[in-house]
Amino acid sequence: MTDDNNSLVQLCEHRKDVQVRFGDGRVFCGPAGTRLEAFVRKASSPQALPFVAAVVNGRLAELSEPLIADVDVEPISLGSEDGMRIYQRSLVLLLQVAARELFHTGIVVDHSLTFGGLYCHTFEREPFTETEITQLEARMRQIVAEDTPITRETVRLEEAIEFFRQQGNQAKMRLLSQSERKQVTLHVLRGTRTYFFGGYLVPSAGYLKHFALRTFPPGFALQYPPRRRPNALEPAKLSPKITAVFREYGQWLSLLGVSDAGALNQALAKGRAREIVLVAEALHAQRIAEITSNVVARRGQVRLIAIAGPSSSGKTTFARRLTIQLLANGLRPFPLSMDDYFLAREETPLDPHGKYDFENLHALDLPLFNADLLALMNGERVTLPRYNFEKGIREEGQTITLSKDHVLLIEGIHGLNPSLLPQIPPERIYRIYVSALTQLKLDRLNRIPTTDTRMLRRIVRDARTRGYSAWETIARWSSVQRGEDRNIFPYQEQADIMFNSALAYELAVLKPMAEPLLRQVEPGSPEYVEARRLLTFLEWFHPADPALVPEDSILREFIGGSVVSDFVPQL
Repeated sequence: MTDDNNSLVQLCEHRKDVQVRFGDGRVFCGPAGTRLEAFVRKASSPQALPFVAAVVNGRLAELSEPLIADVDVEPISLGSEDGMRIYQRSLVLLLQVAARELFHTGIVVDHSLTFGGLYCHTFEREPFTETEITQLEARMRQIVAEDTPITRETVRLEEAIEFFRQQGNQAKMRLLSQSERKQVTLHVLRGTRTYFFGGYLVPSAGYLKHFALRTFPPGFALQYPPRRRPNALEPAKLSPKITAVFREYGQWLSLLGVSDAGALNQALAKGRAREIVLVAEALHAQRIAEITSNVVARRGQVRLIAIAGPSSSGKTTFARRLTIQLLANGLRPFPLSMDDYFLAREETPLDPHGKYDFENLHALDLPLFNADLLALMNGERVTLPRYNFEKGIREEGQTITLSKDHVLLIEGIHGLNPSLLPQIPPERIYRIYVSALTQLKLDRLNRIPTTDTRMLRRIVRDARTRGYSAWETIARWSSVQRGEDRNIFPYQEQADIMFNSALAYELAVLKPMAEPLLRQVEPGSPEYVEARRLLTFLEWFHPADPALVPEDSILREFIGGSVVSDFVPQL
């Protein structure tokens, strides 16, 4: 080292402050021990979306965390997936506190609602009346107005287990008893202590200004704002078909005795894995047979089956298993690809960024599509198009004629949109919605989002079939969700029937496949934060042997080894 460099080094006093560096280049300093919340508020403009947490040096952190060293900070707003999860989780705690204070009862968070909310119900008493729901919301708003702090309390694992045993919370006690952790962090609001599995919360109730409780018999809805408009609530609307599917799946789990993750782990430990797999698969087979019977009962009238659902729902395997069942009942399905009806590349609509919007309904030649469908249904000879994706043009495909025993089968994101088939008489169409609508929970307050199951399926499949890393799949997921929000979820209640592709045991099978992929995500990115969240989530599940999964299972579409993957019926 040169003398010049030596002269740059000098003795100094120990610093008593910390520096917080934000992504826009601004740096703030304050006394060591100052809460993260103070720095985020100082850096925020009044017009910004509310911030509920922050990424600190590449990890997610609560705003209540005291800072004792210099850090890089990226605030998390309600407009993000992580921010909305934190907001929802905090609302659940607020609801639990209000229910205990007013009615000395607990609640169960059952499943999500399409308009932005959670379906909840009581478990120790009769359902809340409309008057009681009004009182409950008023108490929640009172706690918000008081801006009551939400504090953290780190305790030994044994102490937490004993606490929840005394509370009678069997699901939480069961899952914590299976953990290898030494300690856990409880959240406390107005004396109510609870544990959110790997979850983060806002620092005080004052952050929870946007919510509503609505009667939703036999339970009620805890409504929260959507990410795209985090300062407003959507109009509430009933979704009876999707709600019925969730309830049916809850009954399936009860039948299997695995309504929560801890119970599933116990069942696997007792050697019940094969039983759970076989029964879960039998329930799928029973449902597919029921759908087939519905179509067969309308033989001659229904000539078109339209299938739609969000990404990684298992639509491809479902369609092939349905095809096999239809063949066994004397019907001859003919799959027709909607992709072959894309407009020429230069005629494709553009998105707001000026790029081709292939997910736009009007990227399809709807008049030609409808004309060909009608002609095929009427037994006419039709020359189908074949889309050349390399050139971006339609070319001439095969010429076919369908018999009266044929039924057309189409699958795609627009399958339930009434505007896709305006020229086809409704009675000739049978619409099926496919999604993985899990009712498996970690405990009464900690539900498993259906999107997490689908994302894990996709991470495993993308790595196996496309060579994508978990980082790449996670990075694409927000774009996938935007397309689903626009093209699929608004039309799910248009379905004649719904098929729930969730399997009670699948997270146990996906766990050992997904974990190594998630661990490869490099620190320092939003994808790393998401990967760590999923790893923390999977920590609560025991693994199961993939060899137990039947060859025709929906799950095989993602883990490999499907016996129906290349099945195509002959014309």
